[in-house]
Amino acid sequence: MAVTTLDPHTALLVIDLQQALLAGNPSQAIHDVVERAATLADAFRAQALPVVLVEVRGTPPGRSDVNPQGGSRTEGWTDLLPQLNRQPQDQHVIKRAWGAFTGTNLEATMKLQGVTQVVICGVATSLGVESTARQGADAGFHVTLATDAMLDRTPEAHAFTVQHVFPLLGETGSVEDIIALLPVGKVETQ
Repeated sequence: MAVTTLDPHTALLVIDLQQALLAGNPSQAIHDVVERAATLADAFRAQALPVVLVEVRGTPPGRSDVNPQGGSRTEGWTDLLPQLNRQPQDQHVIKRAWGAFTGTNLEATMKLQGVTQVVICGVATSLGVESTARQGADAGFHVTLATDAMLDRTPEAHAFTVQHVFPLLGETGSVEDIIALLPVGKVETQ
């Protein structure tokens, strides 16, 4: 379903946009996704809405720490991309599973802040983003997915998830559509 509204208490969750994505010879598509995610984060910050930067480090306890992409993990591979322009008020979540709610305090923190809706972007569409969206929906949050600010390993995996899974979890839209719906006037003066 196309995005129709955003709650006044909406947070942005940016999933796994880390240095490892730009290692080697990244496609233009990942650069576009990072740029759109950064634009979305800036728009949320301008309205004093929470921005949560999520990074994955390792695997859940009891699992072997295997790099599914192969190759070695170099120093800094988990660092958040500087293009996201991390700000002091941004929240930072480290996860060890596909979904950002598993084994973290994300749900409790969002509920403590009165968040009722989450907008999700990042990578990979069918893994970290989808898992986080499922968990967010299960936790009672309204879910919106910024489909042009996410990417998967293959265009087919991205398209399948966007067309067949996301409509079951929430609303979808472009970064432009979502920014147009941000609750104006949320910014509090001090």
